[in-house]
Amino acid sequence: MNMEWDFLIRLCVAGLCGTVIGLDREYRVKDAGFRTHFLVALGSALMMIVSQYGFEDFLASHDGLRLDPSRIAAQVVSGIGFIGAGTIIIHRQLVRGLTTAASLWATAGIGLAAGGHMYLVAAAATVLTLFGLEVLSLFFGGLGCRRTMVVFSAPTRAVVDAMFNRLESRDYAVISYEVEAARTPDGIVYRATLVIRSKGAVSEEGYIDLLRADPDITIERIV
Repeated sequence: MNMEWDFLIRLCVAGLCGTVIGLDREYRVKDAGFRTHFLVALGSALMMIVSQYGFEDFLASHDGLRLDPSRIAAQVVSGIGFIGAGTIIIHRQLVRGLTTAASLWATAGIGLAAGGHMYLVAAAATVLTLFGLEVLSLFFGGLGCRRTMVVFSAPTRAVVDAMFNRLESRDYAVISYEVEAARTPDGIVYRATLVIRSKGAVSEEGYIDLLRADPDITIERIV
């Protein structure tokens, strides 16, 4: 097979694997979706190809000269950390985005495998990554506690306090609670930032539905 076509197939396989993982993250409404994962996998495969074959002409014209074929590809492992760090959000006692950062790291490895002509390894790693993201959460998602930061606004402080009391009366724990008054063209608006911990198997959607059910509350952000 012509080498250029072989390289093209490697890039396509890497992009496909990255897209499959990215679609899962997109469905979960994460910051890094299918486009980010596609580009990470594609870029990693490209780096692997360049690392392996990019200097053949130069080496052919310089007898006795050797280069490490893994040198460029090795930088992907450290470089992906900058992208992964961008998906991690730290606010007070809340850390979110670690799973998405890990999926980007795994996607980079899958791209390197595809770029190295290891199609079976790339496909198996893609399936196992999806297994870890989806199937394991079905079996173990109810264990432990989950923390979520919710930012919402209300026209009065009384509405905010009433919602706080309703959340406390349910099986939730508000571990961080901050309210500030902001002036808008429509008047004073009270903006609340809550870090909520759901206990046991209580679903995250429960308190989100509780917030949405109040007509006086506008949800601005959920992290």
